[in-house]
Amino acid sequence: MTLNQALLCSTLIAVAAPAVGEEKRELGAHEHGHGGLNIALDGDVLAIELTAPGFDIVGFEYVAQSDEDKAAIEAGLAKLSDPLALFGLPDAANCTVTSFEADLHSEEAHHDDDHDDHDDHAEKHDEDHADHDDHEKDHDDHDDHAAEGHGEHDEHDHDDHGEVNHSEFHAEYQFTCANPAELTSIELTYFAQFPNAKELDVQLVNDAGASKVETTAAAPVVTLN
Repeated sequence: MTLNQALLCSTLIAVAAPAVGEEKRELGAHEHGHGGLNIALDGDVLAIELTAPGFDIVGFEYVAQSDEDKAAIEAGLAKLSDPLALFGLPDAANCTVTSFEADLHSEEAHHDDDHDDHDDHAEKHDEDHADHDDHEKDHDDHDDHAAEGHGEHDEHDHDDHGEVNHSEFHAEYQFTCANPAELTSIELTYFAQFPNAKELDVQLVNDAGASKVETTAAAPVVTLN
């Protein structure tokens, strides 16, 4: 991490985090069309952090299986990796991109862990069942009940896993501006790149302090001063 990045991280943690913490949403609790944007300006360095529901970027949130869905995710990440196509900065500010990264977060791993725990429980149940051969009739009744309950549990869990999956894209960008005094506004051309995106809650941190503003596709400009 560079010195500028460290300074920006400190700024965001000390000033922006308490303000946005009250509204922090866990993955899966987000609203389609509604994302979040953190903007920090420290001297000549501009940092932007974006979070957006998978639906906003690719039109779905389930785990990609088909080649078409996987291609859509790759295309979405490619667009998110082009910051100058997402954020219109004043030419007079003379800003250049110094770093960027974009990735996708999904609940899939969490569900797999739950399924593994369920498998471990089922295996232990089978071992316990083998230790009680002397109670054959009771276990026959138990097996019928367990098989029925286990089947319903599997069907319910897999249905839920297929329907409740959520994903969220996360991206971070850093710019250096030769004339930061001219950086008076940012046009969020992000909305034009991703038509499913309708709103961004913006948390802004600069010399004037911290502020919040809601931007929309119809009003996509963030004023910085």
